[in-house]
Amino acid sequence: MKHGKKPTRAERAVILSYGLNPNNWFVGKKKDDRLTLIHRFTDQTRQIPDEAVKKLG
Repeated sequence: MKHGKKPTRAERAVILSYGLNPNNWFVGKKKDDRLTLIHRFTDQTRQIPDEAVKKLG
């Protein structure tokens, strides 16, 4: 699996809005319709839907 990157300030706000701790998540992929998050310790992945990602700009 590819290594993720530290989330930006705007991405951290979106991660927080989903009830997740942004200190524990990396951003794996950022596509037009979703944001793929990778857990820092367990390598679990989560997808955030397009509405929140479109707000990032």
